[in-house]
Amino acid sequence: MIGFGYDIHRLAEGETLILGGIEIPSSFGTVAHSDGDVLIHALCDALLGAAGLGDIGEHFPDTDPRYRGISSIKLLRQVVGLLQGEGYTIVNIDCTLVLERPKILPYKAAMRSCIAEACGIALQRVSIKATTSEKLGFVGAGEGVEAYAICQLTYDGTP
Repeated sequence: MIGFGYDIHRLAEGETLILGGIEIPSSFGTVAHSDGDVLIHALCDALLGAAGLGDIGEHFPDTDPRYRGISSIKLLRQVVGLLQGEGYTIVNIDCTLVLERPKILPYKAAMRSCIAEACGIALQRVSIKATTSEKLGFVGAGEGVEAYAICQLTYDGTP
């Protein structure tokens, strides 16, 4: 099974920037109900979608106060537990972040490690790429950050 996920968040001064489970030093961050980790949100949607289990908003609605400020890595761990309970195994994960700044290269290894650990898979099964939108649109103006994720699951038929 293949799953695809996408997320976008507005950026604002004074907020915390967390991407891939890692806090990135920055004067701005995402505006969100949870910690606003767009990369993990896109990944959760990809994983849930591959298994036909809905989306992140269905499982962790932003109207529920239990999820106010929650670490998205905690949500990812819950999604992975749900998948395992349904008989799915993660084969691989490939993610792309789109933002103008800050540069992500210095943090990619830590993000990959955090995601691999949360998913219970080998580091080499997690890929993270980053790009800009060449100063085009909402993201290019530095007003937001986007993330795309794709994953492959196997199903052993034993929930």
